[in-house]
Amino acid sequence: MIAQLRGASKVYETPAGRFTALERTTIDINEAELLLIVGPSGSGKTTLLSLIGCLIEPTEGELFIGGKNIANLSAGEMADLRLNLMGFVFQQFNLLAPLTAEENVAFPLKMQRLSGGQIKQRTAEALAKVNMTDHRRKFPKQLSGGQQQRVAIARALVTEPRLVLCDEPTASLDKESVSVVMNELRALARAGKGVAVVTHDPRLTEYADRAVEVKNGIVTPVSL
Repeated sequence: MIAQLRGASKVYETPAGRFTALERTTIDINEAELLLIVGPSGSGKTTLLSLIGCLIEPTEGELFIGGKNIANLSAGEMADLRLNLMGFVFQQFNLLAPLTAEENVAFPLKMQRLSGGQIKQRTAEALAKVNMTDHRRKFPKQLSGGQQQRVAIARALVTEPRLVLCDEPTASLDKESVSVVMNELRALARAGKGVAVVTHDPRLTEYADRAVEVKNGIVTPVSL
């Protein structure tokens, strides 16, 4: 297991009162598994993913990443954990417009302060894995939506994370691009990484090893 939520919930205090985005939840994210997190908009899917990704902290309960209780980590240790253990793929790609595909993928490696040689080698390998080597010098605006998403996946895996978290990664893609992106994510899972994908797209079920549904903040297993 890479990540473990134990009785974790998320409650927000609003002017209108307390809002429970996620009820108390216990769930494991396993290595070599693609977990699908499904449910309607506003159901709590992204809240669950954000908890697993240490982007927000649970109101109650505990979160363990790599066996470490995040409640015991400093802000700096949390930042290091996200940088070195996790890769994030977002719906809007979040590529940096002034940088080429190659430079976008290399960016997290520069944050890790690797040598120039290591950065060059690992960036080339990550782009090759998603068949984007020929487009490495193009800027995001010169790439299709599917190509931008593949660059985003390369950026997520270039740090060799154990956990890959994806928020609606296929929402704006056509059928062919969906197949390419999801086959790449499934290949990452087969290579031993834990992959969690938030979606409301029923086309993705065939790629999953396991699925849960989030509805009104409540997480339940789903049969595939």
